[in-house]
Amino acid sequence: MDSVNATSRQAQESRALESRILESGVLESSIASATQGVLGFQQSDGHWVFELEADCTIPAEYILLRHYLAEPVDAVLEAKIGNYLRRVQGAHGGWPLVHDGEFDMSASVKSYFALKMIGDSVDAPHMVRAREAIHARGGAINSNVFTRFLLAMFGVVTWRAVPVLPIEIVLLPFWSPFHINKISYWARTTMVPLMVLAALKPLAKNPKGVGIDELFLQDPRSIGMTAKAPHQSMAWFVLFRALDGILRVIEPMFPKSLRQRAIDAALAFTEERLNGEDGMGAIYPPMANIVMMYDALGKDENYPPRAVTRRGIDKLLVFNGDEAYCQPCVSPVWDTTLTAHALLEAGGDIALPAAKQGLDWLIPKQELEVKGDWAVKRPDVRPGGWAFQYNNAYYPDLDDTAVVVMSMDRMRREHGATGYDAAIDRGREWIEGMQSDDGGWAAFDVNNLEYYLNNIPFSDHGALLDPPTEDVTARCISMLAQLGETEKSSKHVADGVAYLRKTQHPEGSWYGRWGMNFIYGTWSVLCALNMAGVRHNDPMIRKAADWLASIQNKDGGWGEDAVSYRLDYKGWEASPSTASQTAWALLALMAAGEVDHPAVARGVEYLIATQNKKGLWDEQRYTATGFPRVFYLRYHGYPKFFPLWALARYRNLRNTNSRVVGVGM
Repeated sequence: MDSVNATSRQAQESRALESRILESGVLESSIASATQGVLGFQQSDGHWVFELEADCTIPAEYILLRHYLAEPVDAVLEAKIGNYLRRVQGAHGGWPLVHDGEFDMSASVKSYFALKMIGDSVDAPHMVRAREAIHARGGAINSNVFTRFLLAMFGVVTWRAVPVLPIEIVLLPFWSPFHINKISYWARTTMVPLMVLAALKPLAKNPKGVGIDELFLQDPRSIGMTAKAPHQSMAWFVLFRALDGILRVIEPMFPKSLRQRAIDAALAFTEERLNGEDGMGAIYPPMANIVMMYDALGKDENYPPRAVTRRGIDKLLVFNGDEAYCQPCVSPVWDTTLTAHALLEAGGDIALPAAKQGLDWLIPKQELEVKGDWAVKRPDVRPGGWAFQYNNAYYPDLDDTAVVVMSMDRMRREHGATGYDAAIDRGREWIEGMQSDDGGWAAFDVNNLEYYLNNIPFSDHGALLDPPTEDVTARCISMLAQLGETEKSSKHVADGVAYLRKTQHPEGSWYGRWGMNFIYGTWSVLCALNMAGVRHNDPMIRKAADWLASIQNKDGGWGEDAVSYRLDYKGWEASPSTASQTAWALLALMAAGEVDHPAVARGVEYLIATQNKKGLWDEQRYTATGFPRVFYLRYHGYPKFFPLWALARYRNLRNTNSRVVGVGM
């Protein structure tokens, strides 16, 4: 009887809360204020691009790159980056991968090195704390492979401390166990110039002669290879370590003509994909490696491929008052299409024209000519995707493409806008052609399932591959279903839904590869299942909705920590509420038919209560993912457009009788 009374009281409180939100005008006011806030960030040509912040490693590497090349010291810029690095130092003395996160060895070593390079005294309190934190965890010997390559090029460690990466790999045929097209696009573009550097073994110019021997508990030039990473199989690791040992002996014996042919092939690969000032792959690590590669090849700063890439790196800098940092890349296509979705949901005479202007900006960004690296496994598929960045023709991604197509389709369907049909058709064709054999979709490639490669010594990060994931699969299903396909009419949708059924976790959640984590994955999948026509009373939808409601924080919001990506899977990890994760949970519950659930009203109240005076939301925590356990992202746009989207969706559904979400996101 007590439980019945408690349920009755909860229902009454929920109805009272809904009434306050809807009838007081506070919801409409909140939506209007958020709309104005988002519109204030629109660029003059119609697109949006928000800051994309990673951890301290990218700005630290930027400082070290300048000193590697002996570029003129920019004291003002270095001071600003130094301010940023000092501010994000953790209470533990080192540097984390996320806001308020745990100590990370490689991030700490790079940040300490960069600050010392800038001129911070090793006796300064923050440097002493950092050094003590590094020593307490075994010293800099525990740095990851990427950090060790950097330290080898600065002469801190020898090349015995890094895996052998023979440049001759680029000449291997596709049937060989290792081929550059059997790894992910980000690994491919990073490794090709890095292999040239490994062949040439250059030494940083480092005019100040700065080193970091003091971070090691032993002579750094005595250390050997890294230990087995937690994700690696002992059997595979032993095999690859033995192969590394053999290569270390025979590599110096490789014919010089073969080595030169391999370097030439690497240069041809690189220069075909240079991509102007947007850079190869349009991400920082390949761009930095390319600049160092050309320097090692004796090409000066005026050599056009080097110069254009170096200019592109500076375009990634962000200045905020007395601080500056370097972004890993930029996200204009992603930001623009997601903002357009939020504005389409908000509606109104101001929001809709702005959304259309953003979508029109996206039309020429579609890649219709270049068959990128994805075509190695899908040679007969026509190009038709969008990249994440301003330009990245060789590497469009499926997530962006699906989201762009859905926003354009919604604009034409709901508002009669014209000019999108051809773009939508080509995007759909490309997405269908990029489905992997297991029914899922990956971010950039097809059937990138060579999991054994994550056991090579170089892959201590465990992010060498781009296999299908639940969130991208869901997005592609959402797009196809919004365009009218169903499980019955489309094998693509049927196979995709079957993939999602297989990948649901026992408690009801789905993994989120590109957003943090199970909240993001579950939001993505519930949107897809709803659009694909899976009934809301289907057990997998019910289980997911119940799980989301069960993890709501006491303040009404939702949050999830990066620790949820741990290898010893334990599911969702509690965290303070964030605006973006709360919005995902609300959108997920509404997609599952739960607009009247008490948890939804409490979540809406949380968003309204935490909205700032500019109509937006403050969010310091990282809620997105570059590589699980290794590299995380803070999209500064997420707490701007996602809460608006959720609030407007709530209003719209409460104003209809069907209570059913009729779009794919």
